[in-house]
Amino acid sequence: MLTLTTRQSLHHLPSSLLRKRSLHLAPPFLLDDYTPRYLQLSEVDAAKKRSQAYAHLAKCNLCPRKCGVNRFEKTGWCLIGEKAKVNVIAPHFGEEPCIQGHHGSGSVFFSMCNLRCVFCQNHDISHQRNGMDLTPEELGDWYMKLQEVGNVHNINLITPEHVVPQVALSILHARSQGLRIPIIYNTSSYDSLESLALLDGLVDIYLPDFKVWEPSTSKRLLKADDYAATARESIKAMHAQVGDLCFTGDGIAKSGVLVRHLVMPGLEEEGAKIMRWLAEEVSRDVFVNIMEQYRPSAHVGKVQTRRKTHGGEETEGDKKEERRYAEINRAVKGEEVESVRKAAERAGLWRFCDPPKHDGFNI
Repeated sequence: MLTLTTRQSLHHLPSSLLRKRSLHLAPPFLLDDYTPRYLQLSEVDAAKKRSQAYAHLAKCNLCPRKCGVNRFEKTGWCLIGEKAKVNVIAPHFGEEPCIQGHHGSGSVFFSMCNLRCVFCQNHDISHQRNGMDLTPEELGDWYMKLQEVGNVHNINLITPEHVVPQVALSILHARSQGLRIPIIYNTSSYDSLESLALLDGLVDIYLPDFKVWEPSTSKRLLKADDYAATARESIKAMHAQVGDLCFTGDGIAKSGVLVRHLVMPGLEEEGAKIMRWLAEEVSRDVFVNIMEQYRPSAHVGKVQTRRKTHGGEETEGDKKEERRYAEINRAVKGEEVESVRKAAERAGLWRFCDPPKHDGFNI
């Protein structure tokens, strides 16, 4: 096992030498052991975070929408009030191998979202107010069930940007009940810095998604033209808190940032820009998952009927059918995915979530 002193000295080696190892489970990314950050908080700091969480709910500024509503009384853009609405809580085996491991990730799928992605792959959860309303204490009790009954490797909070105060309070409650596994914040990256400051000291792994680069694209497809600027600011703040992704010897991630990018049809150049930015502005050692599972979903490909006009007037019985968001109404091509991967490698990134080159389990 490596000592702490050995790991610290390896941090000072040139990144080019470290990259020659071609291993992401290697010094300085290998931990002897790990204690979740929330267990290291003092009682004074924990009390401050509780107070801050309630203040956020009273005048919501959790995301760039900055609705400013009192969520004890009404809802804003996300349509969620004082309680979190949760769609599914269960061990999950659809995450990265280093996240799900052998026992699964303790996933908590929150209903609704502060974005309106027209291609949302989980639109039945993120676009609909389905699920059970839970207080922070009830939510924290579910974390304990996942740990004790599910024997999961971590608590994975999925699409939690709009319920950060409830999440903070739930983690602090679960801490008092005996929670001892890492917390993952699984986000679209449309977060405010105030929200991330509240999470500092509570979250071990940030799992941000960086979707698109151009404001015109995000305005059309995400309904937020400031998305990319916000994602850049948010991911840098996340990395400043927890650094690059680190593992224990069993291959399970314990702390750090893992960035996801879903390659989309015709948008590979935007993906390339994202990869270059990650390498130049965050870290060449950042762990990246370049995903190829895009499929037309949610509003993409739905038929939209328009009436034809003559001289500015609509004519009866003369209709034209169009497919909505036709430019992304197809599966992504292998060469588009490969283009983003090559751009990442040219930028100097080297830690990728790749399938195993053997028949065993990929961790």
